[in-house]
Amino acid sequence: MLSHICLTWVLLVLLTGSTVSELIVIGEVGQDITVPCRYSVRDRNSITSMCWGRARCPSSKCSQPIIWTNGWRVTEQHSSRYQLKGDLQRGDVSLTIMDAREADSGTYCCRVEIPGLFNDQLINHKVVVKKARISTASPHTYTSEQTS
Repeated sequence: MLSHICLTWVLLVLLTGSTVSELIVIGEVGQDITVPCRYSVRDRNSITSMCWGRARCPSSKCSQPIIWTNGWRVTEQHSSRYQLKGDLQRGDVSLTIMDAREADSGTYCCRVEIPGLFNDQLINHKVVVKKARISTASPHTYTSEQTS
């Protein structure tokens, strides 16, 4: 009986933990930096709206929104430097920051609006834009995943 209660408690803790993950993306000044975000598209009915914001994901919508889609096309865009170059209808809503600047460093929120209460997919990203290194090698963007 006690083991059943302990197992139930462990599962409850694991299943009700935070669903917001956080990624770190590092790039250099002058590069185009792609901040990843994807969601699962099973069929045309599962294509949904989403937004990117310049702050941690709030309880609804996006704080300081920079780009919105209705699932099919971009409907609002704060600056032409922010672009969605992926295939929206296949769930690739990764944000590309064109010609990155140090001022682009900070927290970004990718919110995919999934129908129903508290179903939205939330991913916070920490973007770090560093001054360019002097090098002849091609630049890279590094991404590491951390779950909070």
